[in-house]
Amino acid sequence: MMFTSALEWIDDLLGLLYPRLCPACEENSLPKESLICLQCHCELPYTEHHLNTENAFTERFWGRVPLHSAAAMLQFTKGGRVQALMHQLKYGGNMEVGIRLGIIFGEKLRSAPDFASVDLIVPIPLHPRRQRQRGYNQSACIAAGLSQGMGVEYSEQHLRRVAYTTTQTQKNRLDRFDNVSTAFQVRKVTALQDRHMLLVDDVLTTGATLEAAALPLLEVPGLKLSMATLAIAT
Repeated sequence: MMFTSALEWIDDLLGLLYPRLCPACEENSLPKESLICLQCHCELPYTEHHLNTENAFTERFWGRVPLHSAAAMLQFTKGGRVQALMHQLKYGGNMEVGIRLGIIFGEKLRSAPDFASVDLIVPIPLHPRRQRQRGYNQSACIAAGLSQGMGVEYSEQHLRRVAYTTTQTQKNRLDRFDNVSTAFQVRKVTALQDRHMLLVDDVLTTGATLEAAALPLLEVPGLKLSMATLAIAT
């Protein structure tokens, strides 16, 4: 008991000397157990896509992929709080951002009728070489959080990335799709039949990666496909 108290005292002292900064604004210090500061929490730009069957996310896939439903939780703008959070998740090693935001998003989707029948969550995979370089898959972090928030199974065993592709950052929509058009392969097809899958990525920009992953998945008999990302870029 005394040892635990001493550890808490040391932790509090370290917090004063080296405060944890909010990953969204990188200015305000964080209280224990908080992901972002109160100011950023109040000012995050929620989209509320999950409340509408047709929204800015689904519109991006009209004529491209037959989706059951789709939603992003946050609006992404350059230089904004959401970009800072996504950078921390993807490049800063902060897996907690994906998990914690995934839980929040999952709780929203859990109460949305369009997502009520989802029974499997699958993240967009990284190529093994890329995952070794980064050390983790940011989309899998989000999927794990969504799984907790929705109370739905998630798996990294049903979709794999078989082509090592170059970065998508500076490419237009057509180039992005060409870059990933044959990158994904479905595994354990019979286990996916007649299920409602939620395909998960971090940010929706052109949608090329999600589309390339969706096309082979939609060849699975009876599979109903929905999508979710933490953020959507304009």
